[in-house]
Amino acid sequence: MADTLAELAAQLRVDSIRATTAAGSGHPSSSMSAADIVAVLFQKYLRFDFQHPHAPDNDRFVLSKGHACPVLYAAFKAAGAIDDAELLSLRQFGSRLEGHPNPHVLPLVDVATGSLGQGLAIGVGMALTARLDQRRFRTYVMMGDSETAEGSVWEAFDKAAHYQLDTLCALIDMNRLGQSGETELGWNGEAYVARARAFGWHALAVDGHDLGAIDRALAEAQATKGKPTCLVFKTEKGHGYSLIANHEHWHGKPLPEDKAREAIQELGGERNLRFAVRKPEVTKPSAKPAAGPLKLPTYATDEKVATRKVYGDALAALGDAHPDLVALDAEVSNSTYSEELRKAHPDRYFEMYIAEQNMVSSGVGMAVLGKRVFVSTFAAFLSRAYDQLRMAAVSNATLHVCGSHAGVSIGEDGPSQMGLEDLAMMRAVAGSTVLYPSDANQTARLMAALVDLRGISYLRTTRAKTPVLYAPTEEFPIGGSKVLRRSDRDVVTLVAAGITLHEALEAHARLQDSGVAVRVIDLYSVKPVDVKTLRQAAKETQGRLLVVEDHWAEGGLADAVLEAFSDGTEPLPRVKRLAVRKLPGSGKPEELLAAAGIDAAHIVEAVHALRDTPAPEGSRATGTAKTRRAH
Repeated sequence: MADTLAELAAQLRVDSIRATTAAGSGHPSSSMSAADIVAVLFQKYLRFDFQHPHAPDNDRFVLSKGHACPVLYAAFKAAGAIDDAELLSLRQFGSRLEGHPNPHVLPLVDVATGSLGQGLAIGVGMALTARLDQRRFRTYVMMGDSETAEGSVWEAFDKAAHYQLDTLCALIDMNRLGQSGETELGWNGEAYVARARAFGWHALAVDGHDLGAIDRALAEAQATKGKPTCLVFKTEKGHGYSLIANHEHWHGKPLPEDKAREAIQELGGERNLRFAVRKPEVTKPSAKPAAGPLKLPTYATDEKVATRKVYGDALAALGDAHPDLVALDAEVSNSTYSEELRKAHPDRYFEMYIAEQNMVSSGVGMAVLGKRVFVSTFAAFLSRAYDQLRMAAVSNATLHVCGSHAGVSIGEDGPSQMGLEDLAMMRAVAGSTVLYPSDANQTARLMAALVDLRGISYLRTTRAKTPVLYAPTEEFPIGGSKVLRRSDRDVVTLVAAGITLHEALEAHARLQDSGVAVRVIDLYSVKPVDVKTLRQAAKETQGRLLVVEDHWAEGGLADAVLEAFSDGTEPLPRVKRLAVRKLPGSGKPEELLAAAGIDAAHIVEAVHALRDTPAPEGSRATGTAKTRRAH
């Protein structure tokens, strides 16, 4: 067996070289350091059905050091999951074998990696899923030593130990060399071990090129109960080829063809070994509760209810209807109200404490294994997990994110707690959906729409209690909006959402008393935006739109509105935005809304100013729009 493993490891190195040299780019040296570990793991320990990569009992392998994917693809070839021609298509346009693993094109991997420091937290989510579903699969996360400098890694170390995830095994490839020099700890394996043990892990230092030692370490990890295991493998970057082994300045550099031939010869030549990865034992978890009917909470129109409270109420209702729904929160569940799910279904609520990066990535780990995942915290604190949210989209994950305490309207807590960038941030995530409800029944209905929606979604909730505007039976399609006030005499359209919608309605009442008619649109769907309704309003209100938002002026509601006119097929309206433009302080919500210039009084003032400006060229008032329609 040792000879077979040695030959397999050599083949993984050779194939990593061949693929990166053919591509003219990539990371052969980082792949070569990990080859012995991958050979033993895949040949002896991993249980995986390549014909059914999403089978629920499969062990999971996350290559957190995603740049070393050539060794993973070489292992897929050795397992018969891909052929040599595909291996040599590495990094080519249209190939499934991208420069870092990507499940959008390669279903053999669960998540996208390469933005370092996220794999272990994903593994935490996978191990939590195994426990929740009462399955015996193990989760292996291979990490680079450089990425352990990321704080998110230690968030994951902490949470894995807290939840005693003994099916989780971290494999640190300690090859000493990073991209631009030696790593922080170099080959100080005992320091890594001490740190892991301090977090409550079982940890071992292992010679990463001693196949027998690797075998024994993996067996020990498998036998360890009550705590996760961290194996710190001392390896050489570029191991197997003397020209580059343990030498700097070879990170991310493919070997030229002449050096590749020399390296392959030194490694004993090309091989075409095949091995069968053992399939998992099929388990039969205990029966889960059957899905019940969805009974959304409803609210009377004479109530005032905070939309953040409705998030929790609706989450509990959705949890009753969907036994696969889980929620994660960052120690603010009594403010986001995700605690309502904890009360109703405590086994499906996971406290991630003040560790938002770990929370998001652990949610991704659960989502890609089939859970309906909701994560929540204050909108402002999601900014520190933005890379995790971005990568969740690259991972093709479905993740429902709720940010509460948005905008200056939260009041006295001050700017450190105010989500003022969140709409811009979440609109920029690939394929995302961004919703900003204004009332209780709308929030509940949008939650019900989200639960089956694919991709990354964001729900922005408000701290303050606000009037209920809609009946419980009202429908709110994603991509829609609601026209709450309109007449044939409207001279300006007010566009708002959340807290500013209520200010816009108050402004409408004041303007109506003075004989000025304006339209009011509730733009609850920020992305996708309701192009049809906005264009119609622009035509019918003389091309004048006033957008009011409790958000920085950049990237929020107004920019979403402008996108509705960006294709050039309609005249560009005159869009004025009232938004937060100066750093707010502490104060009463009404004081801060006034100071930011986004309250009803400032809306009234802006309407008068906008009404007195000439209508834009092409609006209905100039007659041009009618001419365009005639053509």
